Amino acid sequence: AMSEQLEIERKYLIAMPDTQALRAACSHVYEMEQTYLAAAPGVTARVRRRQEGEKVEYFYTEKEFRTDRTCLERERAVTEEEYHRLLVRRREEGVTLRKTRWCMLYAGRVLEIDVYPFWEHTAVLEIELPDEGAPVSIPPQIRVLREVTADRRLKNAVLAQRIPDERELLAETSEN
Repeated sequence: AMSEQLEIERKYLIAMPDTQALRAACSHVYEMEQTYLAAAPGVTARVRRRQEGEKVEYFYTEKEFRTDRTCLERERAVTEEEYHRLLVRRREEGVTLRKTRWCMLYAGRVLEIDVYPFWEHTAVLEIELPDEGAPVSIPPQIRVLREVTADRRLKNAVLAQRIPDERELLAETSEN
């Protein structure tokens, strides 16, 4: 069954965190592969393979844009067979995006740190919020370079098509 919920989150470009520190602080570490599928205008559709240890799960997700911070998310678990069937609907342009996601609980919120294989010095932090105006607190061991909630280039669906040069992102950070 599809579950439907409003997903409200803020997103930050952060300095690459220390893996040992993450390991100590995180309850889950997932290896993920995401492939974006053909979808209606204003909707992003994807399939995701998520692995933690021996456990592998597959999901189909649709996201409908509402504001920079909010989207309507519909998601369901799928079988491995269905995952491979859906992959055939892959978007013309774009690759399968791979990342390691570190999940930690901090100040009562779930923080997700996405580490991508193509960046050496930066990662992305996402924080899910109960509403758009909710305060955000970030653990001291994470160094925020800047907020990128509204930066379209850093949406996963866009990263699957074009990866911004890390030096560009760092240069923009020092200008601000």
